[in-house]
Amino acid sequence: MSAVLTFLGAAGTVTGSKTLVEHDRRRALVDCGLYQGERQWRRLNWEPFRVPASSIEDVVLTHTHLDHCGYLPALVRQGFAGPAWCSRASAALVPIVLRDSAHLLENEAEWARTSGYSRHDPPLPLYTANDAERAIESLEVTAYDRPTALRSGGELTLVRAGHVLGSASALLEVGGTSVLFSGDLGRPHHPLLRPRAAPPAARHVVVEATYGDRTHPGDDPDHHEMAATIRRTVERGGSVLVPAFAVDRTELVLEALGRLRSEGLIPDVPIHLDSPMALKVLEVYRSSVAEGELAEDIETTLRALPRWQLALTADESRALNRPRSPSIIVSASGMANGGRVVHHLAGMLPDPRHTVLLTGYQAVGTRGRALADGAHEVKIAGSYVPVRAEIAHDEGFSVHADADELLGWLHELPRPPESVFVTHGEPSSAQALAERIRSELDAAVIVPRLGERVRVD
Repeated sequence: MSAVLTFLGAAGTVTGSKTLVEHDRRRALVDCGLYQGERQWRRLNWEPFRVPASSIEDVVLTHTHLDHCGYLPALVRQGFAGPAWCSRASAALVPIVLRDSAHLLENEAEWARTSGYSRHDPPLPLYTANDAERAIESLEVTAYDRPTALRSGGELTLVRAGHVLGSASALLEVGGTSVLFSGDLGRPHHPLLRPRAAPPAARHVVVEATYGDRTHPGDDPDHHEMAATIRRTVERGGSVLVPAFAVDRTELVLEALGRLRSEGLIPDVPIHLDSPMALKVLEVYRSSVAEGELAEDIETTLRALPRWQLALTADESRALNRPRSPSIIVSASGMANGGRVVHHLAGMLPDPRHTVLLTGYQAVGTRGRALADGAHEVKIAGSYVPVRAEIAHDEGFSVHADADELLGWLHELPRPPESVFVTHGEPSSAQALAERIRSELDAAVIVPRLGERVRVD
């Protein structure tokens, strides 16, 4: 019997990755991500799942970012009771991400209740810390390049994707066919990780298109623009706020800051790490869990990270909202849509001495995208905050494959696929990549609609 794919997320947008795989009345879900960004998408997080969660026998997680794993506690809450398969490093990182997500959701619901901001009475979180713990209990490790039998039938094989620690592409051989899900693909070179592995053969491919309509600008591996931004900010008496994802991005930012400081390219001002979550992630990067995935010189790189001042308590974090003297503050989240960085933005954006330095892709509908697009005001906690601070962007931190690199990955397949489904991109990105694939590969190329069902023979 043929397998059927249903695109339940990352179709028409770059977040919320979820693809249902069905055959012979059995069901598996590849990725289980939260929608982020525009409200029209975030509202879908609250919709009942398209099929009974209890009918899904397996979940496959390609990596640890919220838009790929953050919906798992909500699925568990609705009745999912099977294993959630992932790599060894992902199994160490996903608990950190889900616990933090549940904490933020509960805090947001409590703030909405006490402030009267919500239209719901009482406002409730999408899921709780208890739901997150139950989701964590569902994690099952499968090694790279080793076929694993799924409860729903067929086999799963993960291959290294080189995007963040533990990231993988997922090959499903099911229903007499094979489908390869790219997950988020890394670039050919990563400062901390080994390069991605060559993709295995598959009859059908689901490929991401985050950067499907562009190539990365000329590489600035030494981050000279970042150094210049920091220097001019400090010279005018301001501080630099760097929104950065706790998984991978914070580690890359710290590595760059340490190198720039040791070379005398930035002033010796305090560096504050306001992300206890990032510290936990860094410990995973330094642990034996990461063995086999890290670049050869990683020990030298990790030892060269700068000394930072960690803001552990809420009071220590609040003290950074309006810095009294020049400093660098690295805080989550990377698109400035949640976490402690939001409070720093509220305090620092109105002051023209300061700079907000964005690092990497900013999804449509996020606060980071609004700042990148030149917004004069942004909404924080129900009120508008004027943007007078300098907004800078260093795209040299991106670890997403660009359009040329995505095409290169497809060309590495041992034989051309019969069909390619382009997902996980804004509409313009997905269409642009689809056109390029169509011109270079002899395959059917589809940009699926949200909820679309496709039979793959």
